[in-house]
Amino acid sequence: MDWIDYLREIPDFPMPGVLFRDMIPIMMVPEAWRGLLDELEAAARPLSPDVFMAPEARGFLLAAPLADRMGAGVVPVRKAGKLPDPVFQEKYTLEYGENQLEVEVTDRLKGRRVVIVDDVLATGGTVAACARLAGLLGAEVAGFLFLLELASLDGRCRLESYSVPVLSLKRV
Repeated sequence: MDWIDYLREIPDFPMPGVLFRDMIPIMMVPEAWRGLLDELEAAARPLSPDVFMAPEARGFLLAAPLADRMGAGVVPVRKAGKLPDPVFQEKYTLEYGENQLEVEVTDRLKGRRVVIVDDVLATGGTVAACARLAGLLGAEVAGFLFLLELASLDGRCRLESYSVPVLSLKRV
């Protein structure tokens, strides 16, 4: 059973011209979900993360079980206005607009290895903002991990300056 068979594609969402890839149906099939998590864990293990950092909301769904499996922590990166102060903020651009991410200010991540995980690497704006937030927290970005990479949008180029692995289970 291949998890990719359960990925749902939704044309023109959230706006015309965008093909949204929805991982939620994968989570509804235990064998597919377990297979996906097995693949993500195998990819993440060589990066030796202390913490998984994940943007809202699908990144949370991947980071939490990975962290549990690997004995690591989780840092949720939220959309603006969802966290109490003090927070660090980072603005970023997506393929269809602009947004802002926030993370709680803490000294618990200083010197810790962070793997940033999300469902799709598109333009790279979201995870580049996460990486900047990791830097503000004093963490070391050890790598980036995705289910899918949209090769035509070349989001990987935004992450080259980090000189760490950019891992995608599938490139489409």
